[in-house]
Amino acid sequence: MEPIDVAISKAKYLFFTPRIRKTGQDIKTEINSKFKDAIAPLKKNCSVVYNLPIGFGGNNENISLLEHVTGFQVGKTISYYYFPLADVQNTPSVIGSFNAKEDKELGDLLTSGKKQKKFVSLSSSEHFHAIDTLSRFSHLCSILEVCKFAQDDITKSDLSSDEFKNIFLDDMIKGLYDLRALGSSFEGANTLMYLINGSIKGIEGYIKRLIDEIRATLKKNDLKASRTKIALSWSLDKHGMRGDKQETLQNLILRLRDYIGDVESFDTPNFDLFHSDKTTIIVACSKSDFENIEKNKKDSDLLLIKANPMCEIIQ
Repeated sequence: MEPIDVAISKAKYLFFTPRIRKTGQDIKTEINSKFKDAIAPLKKNCSVVYNLPIGFGGNNENISLLEHVTGFQVGKTISYYYFPLADVQNTPSVIGSFNAKEDKELGDLLTSGKKQKKFVSLSSSEHFHAIDTLSRFSHLCSILEVCKFAQDDITKSDLSSDEFKNIFLDDMIKGLYDLRALGSSFEGANTLMYLINGSIKGIEGYIKRLIDEIRATLKKNDLKASRTKIALSWSLDKHGMRGDKQETLQNLILRLRDYIGDVESFDTPNFDLFHSDKTTIIVACSKSDFENIEKNKKDSDLLLIKANPMCEIIQ
């Protein structure tokens, strides 16, 4: 196996898909550092495909950095493309390209199915991704905000039987990194920032409500915090680019431990671990985790909470 620098120097295409685990102001520093390291060995006529989502104008900054580090000129001696990835099953319909230049080979590489990807300008691709991100979160947060006002059992039951029951915390967090990246493009107040900040607050508000529902479950079942165990079941991709799900999980654990000392997370729960003198409340944070729990649980004493818009409780 050859060294990574040698492999990059021979590559025709370099796909930049870093693992980002920093948060807050440290994110941009970490990304720029990894991008510099990745592009330093590049040779003439290579193509860089940037797969991490960025805000408005982010590609111009990347191009400046690319030209500074390599000494090549984008559009002449090196090529640059933008293709933000979130889910391999649901990739963007367009490929951002410097001067909207097309590359048939790259188009074929990034296309699955019969419909070919369309090459557009870098600015256009940024706008398309912003629209997709904002549309998704506006729809999601509308559901979350309305569902929290459902108080009577009939309304809760009807909402739980609809498509909302299959929206889990895992789905809510997906793309949160993209939303924050978009928000970092702006300074001051404008309508887009209201949409972005409102969506972020909507997700944060749901997490607070989930914690409140877990606490309320203890109270309804006369459970003492010292005699209760919380098991968060959330199967995460440890090699994924974004770290927002891992960050959310750690935040959820810390906040729950303010009320209940025994809180743990599991990728795939081992139900043998839960046979103790404590009552176990399992929180299913994704659809696949919920289905796995339903399939394998044997202990009827377990309490199960679905981390969906209704925070359904299954006993």
